[in-house]
Amino acid sequence: MSHFAVVAPALYSHAKALEALAVCLVARGHRVTFVHQVDAKALIQEPSIGFFAVGHATHPQGRQARTLSRLASPSGLGLFAMIRDLAETTDMLCRELPAAFQTLSIDGVIADQMEPAGALVAEGLNLPFVSVACALPVNREPHLPLPVMPFRYAESERAQGMYATSERIYDRLMGRHVQVVERHARAFGLTPRRALHECLSTLAQISQTPLAFDFPREALPDTFHAVGPLRLPNAGASHRRLAELPLPERFVFASLGTLQGHRFHLFEKIARACRRQGKALLIAHCGKLSEAQEAALVRAGATAAVDFVDQREALARAQAVITHGGLNTVVDAIDTATPMLVVPLAFDQPGVAARVLHHGLGERAFAFSRSATLARKLARLEAPDYGERLTALQAPLRLAGGAKRAAVIVEQALTTHRPVITESPHETP
Repeated sequence: MSHFAVVAPALYSHAKALEALAVCLVARGHRVTFVHQVDAKALIQEPSIGFFAVGHATHPQGRQARTLSRLASPSGLGLFAMIRDLAETTDMLCRELPAAFQTLSIDGVIADQMEPAGALVAEGLNLPFVSVACALPVNREPHLPLPVMPFRYAESERAQGMYATSERIYDRLMGRHVQVVERHARAFGLTPRRALHECLSTLAQISQTPLAFDFPREALPDTFHAVGPLRLPNAGASHRRLAELPLPERFVFASLGTLQGHRFHLFEKIARACRRQGKALLIAHCGKLSEAQEAALVRAGATAAVDFVDQREALARAQAVITHGGLNTVVDAIDTATPMLVVPLAFDQPGVAARVLHHGLGERAFAFSRSATLARKLARLEAPDYGERLTALQAPLRLAGGAKRAAVIVEQALTTHRPVITESPHETP
């Protein structure tokens, strides 16, 4: 039995994906412990998984609330405050993880691509590690836009110039985080590195993004494994059941994820758009709205507004989904062949929306769009083409293997210390 550490952002969607992977590893006889600030413990609910708190001096109980507030509104001055928080967390983890790994007798590390500390510390301590992309992969290729950019795929000289310029701007904005990565890479005696894509494993890289959904890739390493969604079989079982709600057989499902569920006015526009189209609407706000706000959304046109529902059950019955473009929701929509109206709000959501458009799986709108615009785009989703294209992506997604296959890859990489090469034909870039 080996003991693996998980290092990831203290965010619900990342924690749930990696929790599913951890459960599969535990089932294979290993021990798994998440290591992060104390607030992250609440995200890990499976009793078979351990948690070890670090950073008590700089990241005490309650600090994550400030970070989540900034992540929920990453614009203007808030953007720089958010980047500062990310840099401070990476710095803390780079300082604290070596002692934690020693105390826990860690044999290998599962490092989320979005938190470079796991990779830096593992490499610095000569521990094997694998990288996991819970969001769009950060692997860079010169002909592709960064995943945080809203650009559609194009091969023109103008598009390529736009991609390169936006990449330089992004790296400059991330300067504070870049400095932390550079400093700790030097301190650990590693080769120079500055950004997330320079902190990826050479043993195995695991991604939730189906390659058939991504833009055309030409330079993925042969250790890159697109395994599809990392989900527990009973995910959503504790949430509200649809049978408890006054819903017709078919309806529109709207969710803006766990960070953006507070956007009452956007939900209100969505409700009015559905009323214009005469469509039933189920809103899941992930616990971010009050009962009074739920009632107001029903008055605006929603059939029901609740905190959480079983998302896969909702998507299986939905005629369309209105989403912020979180990768988990979009991949689940592909699996259920549910056409999407994507309203990207932050992070890699613009990139996810661009891929939805590229593959003809839905429509895109913006947070400032009027309800009439949302209604028109929602009506377009009734065209059968969307369902046909979604259905075509289901087979490779379901063959990808998910959390069970990811666990086999992690086990092989971290116990043999050797690269795990992609073998499945459908994974070939």
